Amino acid sequence: MAKSDVVRVTFLGGLGEIGRNCLALEYRGRIVVVDAGLMFPEPDMYGVDLILPDFRWLVERRDRVDAVVLTHGHEDHTGSLRYLLQDVNVPVYGSALTLGFARHRLTEAKVAGLEFIEVEDHERRRIGPFEVEFLPVTHSVPSAHSLVFHTELGAIVHSGDFKLDQNPIDDRRTDLARLAALGDEGVALLLADSTNAEEPGFTPSESSVGVALRRVFLERPERRMVVACFASHVHRIQQIADVAVAQGRKIALMGRSMEANVKLARKLGLLHIEPADLVDIENISRYQPGEICVICTGAQGEPLAALSKLARGDHKSFEVGEKDTVVLSSHPIPGNEWSVGRVIDDLHRAGTEVIDSSREPVHASGHARQGELRTYHQLLRPRNFVPVHGEYRHMVHHARLAEGMGLDPRHVIVCEDGDQIELSAAGIRRCGQVPAGFHYIDGTAGDLDERPLEERRMLAEFGVVLISAGVHAERGEISQAVRVSTRGWFEGDDHQVVTHITETVREALDEALRDGVRDDGALSKVAQRAAGRLLGQRYRRQPVLLVSVAVI
Repeated sequence: MAKSDVVRVTFLGGLGEIGRNCLALEYRGRIVVVDAGLMFPEPDMYGVDLILPDFRWLVERRDRVDAVVLTHGHEDHTGSLRYLLQDVNVPVYGSALTLGFARHRLTEAKVAGLEFIEVEDHERRRIGPFEVEFLPVTHSVPSAHSLVFHTELGAIVHSGDFKLDQNPIDDRRTDLARLAALGDEGVALLLADSTNAEEPGFTPSESSVGVALRRVFLERPERRMVVACFASHVHRIQQIADVAVAQGRKIALMGRSMEANVKLARKLGLLHIEPADLVDIENISRYQPGEICVICTGAQGEPLAALSKLARGDHKSFEVGEKDTVVLSSHPIPGNEWSVGRVIDDLHRAGTEVIDSSREPVHASGHARQGELRTYHQLLRPRNFVPVHGEYRHMVHHARLAEGMGLDPRHVIVCEDGDQIELSAAGIRRCGQVPAGFHYIDGTAGDLDERPLEERRMLAEFGVVLISAGVHAERGEISQAVRVSTRGWFEGDDHQVVTHITETVREALDEALRDGVRDDGALSKVAQRAAGRLLGQRYRRQPVLLVSVAVI
């Protein structure tokens, strides 16, 4: 089969987790990358700031990569661009808002010399070996796109993140007519968002959130309202602002990304807030609580975000208290539940009223539920299907949905990160695997692999025991006494434990020295084995052992 008759798809992230979305389409020897996202760490990933896709496979083929194409501006689709583009410097395509968000992050990281190419809705661009069509879709950030890669085999449709909102804030709807036309022309492969594939029915319209917010505000005319949401959720910010202005409140923005994104969205005409309705956060004390609405970042409990600082009482501009109501206009991303819960607890300690989506419908997802996914499949009628973007169970549910609509199971594949598939006239098949593990970023230590992360988990869970000693090389005896100290292991008086470890290590070293061992590395291992055996057998504990025996 000729190379031109085969398209290979390599999944580098986003299949089996929420975030790190990234895949590569390979056709006629060239590669186009779709999205380059990140994921935020879980509580037990100590010291980790970000989690990225493993880009080694792309870096090794950088001379064949033609571009990165972005579906929309969320960080789980754009947040790792700065790391990819440092090694694979290629043009980046996306809508004006998507590229604006990406540029802001890249400028912060001082990554320069890059080429950004803005595209319009319905525009078609020759990108590498593909004719790429940008179809408008509704999501929780404006200017999102589905991508259509036109090939000799037929169209390959990447849904991006989407929902079928028939009453969007900006009247920009998912282009159902064009999707139906593509179905008539022939869709060879569909790659579609699976985030809400477990959920029956249809996702509520974003406009429904405005109704809920209006009621919440009207019931609290004397209280200061603090609303936390994603800084990229321009439509949510618009609704919050509209409700506040209608009540005669001034709007204060809090959080660097909130301020930057609002500025960009206003410049692009995607957000409409009059300058007279905005006040600096430092000046809100001049107003009565009922005259102010604060829109801030931190709805996911990020430790350094504005809401977390407020909850801890660390923010320099004001403190929340009994006259404040905090609205969390979001739903916790899987893995962030603990962080969000901690922020809510801290807010309650301050006497603040907290409203989240469990109490009021102050959030609507940007992802399609089963009813919308069925509509999407009915319009496109793909010959082959791979669910993407979601945890494994989400993709399994999406695959079953497609099969339940009549698609032959032989033409449906549930993939995971690292999987490769080939599309040909005969269908799709698995064709290999590439490295696609988590790539950890620590702001102080740089890149991490799993080993130091596992050591940090062990330190946090089991504590550490430090052991040192000195040995006289010629006399073959301990010349500097065995010293033992512990951290984060025993509560209270651990003198007896330390004494027991010290005696056990000294006896093991004396025996090794009598047998003629003089190498410091070998003696250190003797001491480590003796201490480890004692701690495991007698105390049923496995702390991290750091041992240094010096031969002098």
